[in-house]
Amino acid sequence: MNAYVFPGQGAQFTGMGKDLYDSNPKAAELFTRADMILGFSLSKIMFEGTAEELKRTKVTQPAVFVHSVIAAFCAEEFNPEMAAGHSLGEFSALTAMGALSFEDGLKLVSARAMAMQAACEEQPSTMAAVLNLPDDTVEEICARISQTEGVVIPANYNCPGQLVISGTIAAVEAACTALKEAGAKRAMVLPVGGAFHSPLMESARKALEAAIDKAEIVRPACPVYQNVDARPHTNPAEIKANLKRQLTSPVLWSQTVKNMITDGATRFTEFGPGNVLQGMIKKIAPELFI
Repeated sequence: MNAYVFPGQGAQFTGMGKDLYDSNPKAAELFTRADMILGFSLSKIMFEGTAEELKRTKVTQPAVFVHSVIAAFCAEEFNPEMAAGHSLGEFSALTAMGALSFEDGLKLVSARAMAMQAACEEQPSTMAAVLNLPDDTVEEICARISQTEGVVIPANYNCPGQLVISGTIAAVEAACTALKEAGAKRAMVLPVGGAFHSPLMESARKALEAAIDKAEIVRPACPVYQNVDARPHTNPAEIKANLKRQLTSPVLWSQTVKNMITDGATRFTEFGPGNVLQGMIKKIAPELFI
């Protein structure tokens, strides 16, 4: 079965989407529509902007979304039987599968980016990548540190041996020290401005909840596996409820890929800038790439 996957924030690069724009009239039309919806020239920043410009919150998430969705819409062959997206990529997956219109999907992603930025400014917080430790060891250490230092939780279950934690700066730094002592190959604070997928995003969740309530969500063309429970969903009410929980809940990516394979996935196609998800999937399910 064909599984289509969509990356999250961090996959962006200067020049992203220019080849699509130049080679496909449908893509060019969609890039122009995106600029009109947002009220600024996102396409110009994507095609010509600096890395610093692409890192701006109001740009990064819409840029990855627009590139991913347009790549899917313009694919020569498009026959998904299941889909999923990593964090921001979940909105791309839902839009590409028809659960959200292009305009509503882009407006939600823009609202999400701005809400997350506001939450980051309210309370200093960060994330860290932890390599080569079992998930349960990371979970235990985060739970222990949280009792004394502040919030720190597992946030992104990316693949075996790669888990990202999220929380207050002091708690994340204390957790990194403890994780290294426990044998982590690396426990490195990431250059991000907030504790994504943690309780510290509660104000962003509330702000985004209102936008999700206004959006029209219909049944997608195929099941979409959502981040909060790693399970397939087609019911619009369930999809909305899970989207509302996403910002304050961990991204269960490893669990999602495993469930997709259990349900019959044999081929994963990534739509978006780069191939970061393919790298994760190879570590989650190396047997698919033999």
